[in-house]
Amino acid sequence: MNTAYSLSFPSQTSERCANMKLTFTVHPIFFLLISSQVFSICPYDAECLNNPYGAGSKYKADGLMNPYSQNGSQYSNKSWTNPYATDAPKLYDSEGNYLGRLSANPHEPDSTSNPYGRYGSKYSPNSINNPFGAGSTYSGKKIYVVPTP
Repeated sequence: MNTAYSLSFPSQTSERCANMKLTFTVHPIFFLLISSQVFSICPYDAECLNNPYGAGSKYKADGLMNPYSQNGSQYSNKSWTNPYATDAPKLYDSEGNYLGRLSANPHEPDSTSNPYGRYGSKYSPNSINNPFGAGSTYSGKKIYVVPTP
């Protein structure tokens, strides 16, 4: 059973979040997304990783934030936190475009942590690390995290 989790970015018309900027790093501490500003985006959406009581719960059995689950353990090959993982969760935008793998592995070609790769470079239009490309806070698109089965 595949579960998709979402990360939402505010639209340009959102006055409350118009000046908000998200910072993506090329480091396992990818959850700079969980700041007090970002909680205003989708704090009550059960599928949003920014919701500590929904998909973002550290107690969810198959959750990405659970350090003991297959998807959150630093030792699992399917985890985004394992710097050696090769089967990390995939990222898609709301239009179904593939945006790489949510991974801490800087050597994996599809990893969002590979600063020289298509999905990790801050200059690539397909990278969530590019504030003017797929990672734009003004695009209004949700990014879906799909763990591997």
